[in-house]
Amino acid sequence: MTESPDAVSLREVTAETVRAICSLEVSPEQRGYVAPNAVSIAQAHFEPRAWFRAVYAGEQPVGFVMLHDDPEKREYYLWRFMIGAEHQGKGYGRAALDLVVEHVRGRPGADALVSSYVPGEHGPRDFYVGYGFVETGEVDEGEVVIRLPLAAGGADNRT
Repeated sequence: MTESPDAVSLREVTAETVRAICSLEVSPEQRGYVAPNAVSIAQAHFEPRAWFRAVYAGEQPVGFVMLHDDPEKREYYLWRFMIGAEHQGKGYGRAALDLVVEHVRGRPGADALVSSYVPGEHGPRDFYVGYGFVETGEVDEGEVVIRLPLAAGGADNRT
């Protein structure tokens, strides 16, 4: 049975859940667009400003999200975001991103969530633009930089 997007939650990755989170993968044609979750979790343990969570639909792990959270600089960067291939197209990504945006809005001085994506045929551009991110015109190490305004109205005005 498929859980509704309303049942999506963000949970800490624990010793009991890390294997399940690391086993989640995107489809083969999407693999060049996001690092494996095991790599992201390892990087997070060496970056004090990393904030990461597993994405759950009900009791089923379906994805992973990681922020670079720097309240001193008031910068919030969506570093990694993935929904497992078999869980895509069910509304979990949008619901999870809603929760991430809600989290960031509660951080000091948060007026935007910034991210980037690798351009390409199977990349996440349409998802991010459909959510309300705008391309800034910047390219960083081959990735297109995008920004989601969080000021009054922010992501709530997306179509």
